[in-house]
Amino acid sequence: MASSPKKNGSAVDRKIYGRRRCTSVATFSEKDLEMAEHNPGLLKLEHKLKILKEEQKDALLAETNSLVFCLNNHVGGLAKALNVFQEYGVNVVHIESRKSRKADAEYEIYVDIESDNPTLSSVVSSLENEVSMIAFHADKELPPSTPVDKNGKEVTMVPWFPRKISELDKTANRVLMYGTELDADHPGFRDNVYRERRKYLADLARNFKHGDLIPRVQYTEEEIKTWGTVFTELTNLYPTHACREHLANLPLLIHYCNYRVDNIPQLEDISRFLKERTGFQLRPVAGYLSSRDFLAGLAFRVFHCTQYVRHSSDPLYTPEPDCCHEILGHMPLLADPSFAQFSQEIGLASLGASDEEVQKLASCYFFTIEFGVCRQDGELRAYGAGLLSSIGELKHALQMSEKIRKFDPINAIEQECLITTYQDGYFYTDSFEDAKEKMRQFAMTIKRPFAVRYNPYTQSVDVLDSARQIAIVVNELKGDLCIISDAVKKLNKDKDGETENVFNY
Repeated sequence: MASSPKKNGSAVDRKIYGRRRCTSVATFSEKDLEMAEHNPGLLKLEHKLKILKEEQKDALLAETNSLVFCLNNHVGGLAKALNVFQEYGVNVVHIESRKSRKADAEYEIYVDIESDNPTLSSVVSSLENEVSMIAFHADKELPPSTPVDKNGKEVTMVPWFPRKISELDKTANRVLMYGTELDADHPGFRDNVYRERRKYLADLARNFKHGDLIPRVQYTEEEIKTWGTVFTELTNLYPTHACREHLANLPLLIHYCNYRVDNIPQLEDISRFLKERTGFQLRPVAGYLSSRDFLAGLAFRVFHCTQYVRHSSDPLYTPEPDCCHEILGHMPLLADPSFAQFSQEIGLASLGASDEEVQKLASCYFFTIEFGVCRQDGELRAYGAGLLSSIGELKHALQMSEKIRKFDPINAIEQECLITTYQDGYFYTDSFEDAKEKMRQFAMTIKRPFAVRYNPYTQSVDVLDSARQIAIVVNELKGDLCIISDAVKKLNKDKDGETENVFNY
């Protein structure tokens, strides 16, 4: 899974906080308003929300603040740091550089910015990932971790999250690991040709914007040979180790997306195929994203996917997700409607959740979508992409029946996510519907001052934080319920003297 939560389960994710904006209120019919007037509970809730919004206005007044930070020792450090201010729409009033007071070889960057406290918190948190040191000017104090209004009352804050699919452009390039920078123990660390190749593919991902066609990659003979080795080994194992959904969809991908031993499929072709099947689409990414940013993509049925191939020195091993992992492990399951919905619901649950709760959701993702096992026809089969793209662990996991427990989110969040070795234990489910229902119950425990709903017509997320917003959804659902009711009546009509009950289907 490219840039997935599974690989930074132990890492500290970016804490991206911003103010929660209310969406515009649609025009209501007289019937809707009449319904609200006869429901004192809804009117009382609406009144409280209006008071809270007024309190937030007082707490979010912009002011000038000063920041001092030291740059990391790498090319483009200043540009990355300044991009953070642009990302949050912060106005930089003044900027200057000066020699560091702590290290002669370093320079400090001093900036004056105009921002409110919540946005300043977001900027500081994001800058921590780009700079070696950050502090406020001597006569300034950090804003309180929990903003308060003029009366000292706490104002509910939630992390910023994308509301529209196009806003994924803001988060898709916040790569935490790898990308163009490889660790010393990476197989390709000393291979300059490989590193240049990775840089080229990373640049393709960074330049991608929502609505663009995914760039087609002309893969080298060496890359195709590496892919072919992985493809051959795994497809030999799938008939006895993969779940039925994977086995059903892989032949379709072979037919429509040119999965072949001598051809690496193009992401644009796969994305079009998935969009017709389940509404999912792919977006190229340069490396690991934070759990929050990756899961946010799933909420819009967008899967961030790499285009690079693992190093050829060891085709059966990769320290990071590559296109072999994505294309062979994830894509067949994302073509399954039930699994696609399961993936999206985990993403929706993460929007606006706290860092702690996002990490819990990431652990659930890790032990289901990455390393999940299911019971089918009395046998254990793999549906997790981490298993379905690893020859060694695919064999290992299904032989560890004594260490495979029934999936429960409460147990999954306590299990350690291992990256460089096989897992100590796995979780199985009887069906995706069962896992989905358990995740829904778990998601209800996440503390958010609102609910979210994906709108497939506008590819946006509706924030349900008022009585009027809820009334809009109820009104929209009436049409769907009428269609379902009509369909049930037609299916239950007598046919040759017999009555068919749709609910016994």
